[in-house]
Amino acid sequence: MVAGPDIIFKYFPDLTDLQKAKIEQLGPFYREWNAKINMISRKDIDSLYHRHILHSLSIAKFMSFADGTTVLDLGTGGGLPGIPLAILYPDVQFLLVDGTAKKIGVVKELITTLKLDNAMALHKRAEELKMQFDFVLARAVTRLDRLIEFSLPLIHHNNRNILPNGLITLKGGDLTHEISEVTKQHAVEQVQLNKLIAEDAFMDKSLLYVQA
Repeated sequence: MVAGPDIIFKYFPDLTDLQKAKIEQLGPFYREWNAKINMISRKDIDSLYHRHILHSLSIAKFMSFADGTTVLDLGTGGGLPGIPLAILYPDVQFLLVDGTAKKIGVVKELITTLKLDNAMALHKRAEELKMQFDFVLARAVTRLDRLIEFSLPLIHHNNRNILPNGLITLKGGDLTHEISEVTKQHAVEQVQLNKLIAEDAFMDKSLLYVQA
């Protein structure tokens, strides 16, 4: 499906003109850089807004971050979901980390291009981080048990949002086994993404929330 920024504006009609302009900049930026570095799957570049930007912003349909919230985007890759969410929440602080230096270099360039004062990108692995956050986000990063192991030590317990601090991850496919592996130690809330955003492309996609 080829869809432009209008699909974002459909689901998020209250964006300011500045936010809309930044969303519109994402398409040309990713198209240019994806020709040099594989930031997202090249076969998906025509579906950037639909399968990647809107997918990232589905988190905002699950919860709304309070001003001053601190968020870690773990394994950000090409800056997703952190960059679209940083546009949506200018008063929330985002740290985007990834172990691939080339990708983080491009994400830093994107942050500068969009003048996102509330976002920063670092070339680091999860185990190298010494700070804590309200929420850790991850998009198709690794198995849930490993993600929980990496994430929970990075989350503090001073809640400022209606939803208690925790891990929010976007994953696809049948997650029954992954979830069953961790439910003895952790309560996992699973939400089908097409319940949050009514798009057929999200039929087999889920959002998982694990309270810290």
